[in-house]
Amino acid sequence: MDTNVLSEIERELVLKYLVDGNVPVTITPVEEEKSDADEIKNLSSKVFFIKAEDLSVLKEGIILLKNPPEEVEEYKEKAVKVEFYFNRVGLYFITDLKFVSSGPAIVIPKFICRIPDLEIDNKYDFSALLYYSIIEKEISFFCRPYENVELFSRPAWSSIELEKQAEAKKYLEEMVSHARKNGKSGDGIQLINAAKYFVENKDEKILSIQGRVRPFDILFVNHERILLGFEKNDAIRIQEGEEYPLSMSFAIKETPSIVRSVFVTCLVNNIYQSENGNLLAADCNFTSLKEEDLRFLYEKTSSKLFI
Repeated sequence: MDTNVLSEIERELVLKYLVDGNVPVTITPVEEEKSDADEIKNLSSKVFFIKAEDLSVLKEGIILLKNPPEEVEEYKEKAVKVEFYFNRVGLYFITDLKFVSSGPAIVIPKFICRIPDLEIDNKYDFSALLYYSIIEKEISFFCRPYENVELFSRPAWSSIELEKQAEAKKYLEEMVSHARKNGKSGDGIQLINAAKYFVENKDEKILSIQGRVRPFDILFVNHERILLGFEKNDAIRIQEGEEYPLSMSFAIKETPSIVRSVFVTCLVNNIYQSENGNLLAADCNFTSLKEEDLRFLYEKTSSKLFI
């Protein structure tokens, strides 16, 4: 049996947990494809986040949705993936979305599965590690390029979707106003990417372990500063005015197996956050940088010769 599938005893414990105390769930319309290994594909990018107070769970193993979004009706009698946490462990099951006299209903099936623990792909042409100490123990956070920005190029306002630009403009104006108070954000061009980061739709999947820190997103980097985006998490203690060691790794195009490493310390000038507080962006400038590394970063990020 698949090790990700709960045993019958484990399923009963989870069912009792759901009945005794409602928990928030996410519902995603999906389709299942049968092959050598079962695959699950999203039918759409629509994800429904149902708060605990908006559902009730019957002892028969039926979840009733109260005050559901109107769009839910579009997926009547269609397969949905239901995800939730049990003792901080991510679980899911696949079932059909039913409608009863009281509204949408979800029958909990025989099989409930653990959300697989996905490995982080560290194979990037450019990545970084941010370090800091907690109680005499040094930890690091992996930083990877944000897929929706083009690093090593000047941020462009046109890269933001037209329908998102009004919201992004509001963010940008607020960030520029904040940055001017300490005058440490350079020309502020990097803040365009922070505004883009805040207004774009994010993949808010439930993780295999609740509260796990996801990799940071590198939103901007040049020879003077780096801009990092990340999700709010109690484990993250990055603060304005503090310095942190940073190790950057660049794959050499001519010989990808060879990596150029650059070690710096960076000072957090400003930390910005999205309106709901779930996303943050730390704007940092480099405070220690060897001359040969400065030359390398300048030429790598600007495609110009360092003179």
